[in-house]
This record gives sequence, C-alpha cells and structure tokens, in this order.
Amino acid sequence: MKDDENKPLTLWEMLQSVLSAALGVQSGKNRSRDFSRGKPSHFIILGVLFTAAFVLLIFAVVKLVLHFAGL
Repeated sequence: MKDDENKPLTLWEMLQSVLSAALGVQSGKNRSRDFSRGKPSHFIILGVLFTAAFVLLIFAVVKLVLHFAGL
C-alpha cells in the first residue's frame, strides 16, 4: 500500500479523474489521490484537451444534424 502512495498516476487514472470531474461525480478518495500523487500541469493539459475534444464533438454533431435537416 505504501508503494501505491508514492507512484505517480497513470494516464488511465488521470483520464478517469478528468472525465469524472467533468461529469461532477469525482469521489473524495480519488480527489485526495489526485492531489497527493498527481501533477497539476498534467490535469490542466488533459482538461484543456478534453474540453477541446468535447467542443469539437458538439460542433460536429450540430453540423451533421443541420446537414440532414437540409439547412
């Protein structure tokens, strides 16, 4: 258990944290893990990338709907 406390977060753990934080369902246990083992810069980068991907996805869906609607 002590080894887990000193290991940096994996990419998968950081992605899970960013996604659950975006949805507002982050657990207290994971949040404290993130603050103790994670680097803020990694979370900022992943958060910006997630936000950009989300905006592009919404844009693409709107374009697709408008295309099929004939507008």
